[in-house]
Amino acid sequence: MMLTPVHRFRDIERKPEYLQPEKCVPPPSRTSLGTMWFIRDGCGIACAVVTWMLVFYADFVVLLVMLVPSRDYIYSVINGTLFNTLAFLALASHFRAMLTDPGAVPKGNATKEFIESLQLKPGQVVYKCPKCCSIKPDRAHHCSVCKRCIRKMDHHCPWVNNCVGENNQKYFVLFTMYIALISLHALIMVGFHFLYCFEEDWTKCSSFSPPTTVILLILLCFEALLFLIFTSVMFGTQVHSICTDETGIEQLKKEERRWAKKTKWMNMKAVFGHPFSIAWLSPFATPDQGKADPYQYVV
Repeated sequence: MMLTPVHRFRDIERKPEYLQPEKCVPPPSRTSLGTMWFIRDGCGIACAVVTWMLVFYADFVVLLVMLVPSRDYIYSVINGTLFNTLAFLALASHFRAMLTDPGAVPKGNATKEFIESLQLKPGQVVYKCPKCCSIKPDRAHHCSVCKRCIRKMDHHCPWVNNCVGENNQKYFVLFTMYIALISLHALIMVGFHFLYCFEEDWTKCSSFSPPTTVILLILLCFEALLFLIFTSVMFGTQVHSICTDETGIEQLKKEERRWAKKTKWMNMKAVFGHPFSIAWLSPFATPDQGKADPYQYVV
């Protein structure tokens, strides 16, 4: 039978000499490792800072340009509370997605002692990542930015300065959802504000001068429209990926499915938690996902 390039690569990994455990440095003890996960990538940090600044800019325009000068107190309170609540949830989701370990495989554990501790039976196979010297679980991929193998890695997102993987996919999905919602909300309010200003005196519909007001609203409109399209597409892509239980990398590489097929509902519960509750929408609730043992490397 003719082997595909993927099959040939996996067949090479089956050879014991490929693992070369003597070249791996034992990983540091867990007690010496910090509990916070943070990727020191200049581009990612800059993108994360820009994300927060754009949300703060939108909040500034919504409050000081549109809502505070409004004569309708109830309109201002309702929309101000809704917008700031969604913005807070978006930033909280971003914070959790950025600082949560996405599912990193212990680095440098492909040592002779660790391989022997697995007590492999004849015919059982383990796979080693030559870049981070780790024994890889099934469906794990190496990230060149994080410099680690990530379980169920979907992609590396510079906007959250982190990989989207098994442990933080929920927070990334919530981040895209809440950004899309505040973008839509901002666009609707900008539309109503323009109508209000055309009917009234421009000097009375804003605390700023008419030219400044128009520039601020146009910039907000452009920002909101851009991020509404971008985050809506990302949200839809992530939900589809979760429902099909196939990561972005697996779809891109068209990898053969080697894992059990589950229903869409079971896949959603695996990411957001079980059972369904309001906690699905909260970035502060850590889902009890019932993950597989992270040290289950044998396939």
